[in-house]
Amino acid sequence: MLDGTISQTGRIWHQVHLTVSANGHTHSIPFLVCPIGNTPAILGMTWLTEEAPLIDWQQGLVTFPEQAQIASEEEADSDPLADLPLQYHEFAKVFGEEEFKVLPPHREYDISIDLIPDAKLTPGPIYGMTDAESKALKQHIDEELATGKIRPSTSSAGAPVMFVKKADGSLRLVVDYRKLNEVTHKNVYPLPRQDDLMAKLRNAKLFTKLDL
Repeated sequence: MLDGTISQTGRIWHQVHLTVSANGHTHSIPFLVCPIGNTPAILGMTWLTEEAPLIDWQQGLVTFPEQAQIASEEEADSDPLADLPLQYHEFAKVFGEEEFKVLPPHREYDISIDLIPDAKLTPGPIYGMTDAESKALKQHIDEELATGKIRPSTSSAGAPVMFVKKADGSLRLVVDYRKLNEVTHKNVYPLPRQDDLMAKLRNAKLFTKLDL
């Protein structure tokens, strides 16, 4: 029986495979033939696990989720530079996946974060995470270590991290640098006036939005 006990109403006579159609969904199900009272048939846990139907217990309805299928595979672009202006062709690889996965070499214009002299660096708090967030963090660290973007450190200071959900439900990693910002040397220089900046855009026709 379903609970693993031996049937008390009689022995199993046969095993048959029947094709069952329900709500446009066709199944081939093996049945064991034996006396089970007034019930025509019982669909067991094996069928429930394999078919994964959606069951509305209140209305007594059984439906089946639609399986996603790929209708056709999009053909690869024969010339990925076709839509890129000629003067930018030499910079095309900068925006490619391969360049993104590696750390660029040191150059004369590398930036640095200057700290206040004799500043005391302190570690930040540790924020709680769900199991899903902990797995996402480990995956992120492993990927960054593999590409050389980060490296193990023995520093006594550190910045805590957390995750914020994006609009599509995926996780965005956020690093809390407030403790570091407190001891960072501030570069003080005047910002351009807003009306002067807007005046420079008066005759512009092309605009670019950069999410930094």
